[in-house]
Amino acid sequence: MDRVAAQFPEAVAERYVDRAGGAWAVIHAEWLPKVATFLKMDPELDFKLFGSADAVDRLHLAESDPRFEVVYFLYSLKRKEHVRLKVRVTETRPELPSLTPLYRGANWWERLVFDFYGIRFVDHPDLRRILLYDEFQGHPLRKDYALRDRQPLIPERPIKDIFRGPGTSGVA
Repeated sequence: MDRVAAQFPEAVAERYVDRAGGAWAVIHAEWLPKVATFLKMDPELDFKLFGSADAVDRLHLAESDPRFEVVYFLYSLKRKEHVRLKVRVTETRPELPSLTPLYRGANWWERLVFDFYGIRFVDHPDLRRILLYDEFQGHPLRKDYALRDRQPLIPERPIKDIFRGPGTSGVA
């Protein structure tokens, strides 16, 4: 993270070490693509493996503004090191630049964050729900999601019998 802070001093909002000894950097949203590109393309750093991405809803924390954090985990096989990035996102404009053009492995993780938290990824090639159905209302991992609300009923969709094959399920 020292190299990132030296290369992009205005990109890093905060740095800290967690209880497990992992180093974290909080990056300003507009700098995310440049920082990620630098981490991947710099031959000394070589963070080419996209581990995962997730989000945190900070609604009930004492310091809850901005409301969301999107966390990224990258790994360098060459250095055998992880890098952990956080990007804070406001509730009024929950969107970030997509890392899918840089890391193909970010595709489904960004869709998961969109599906469960409602954070949009600008320039994502296929941003749609990944686990919930299209008519699902809301984002279930947001802390203000009403647990007792009912979702709209939708007709059952026809699917192919993927287990037995054609002609064995009574359908010609």
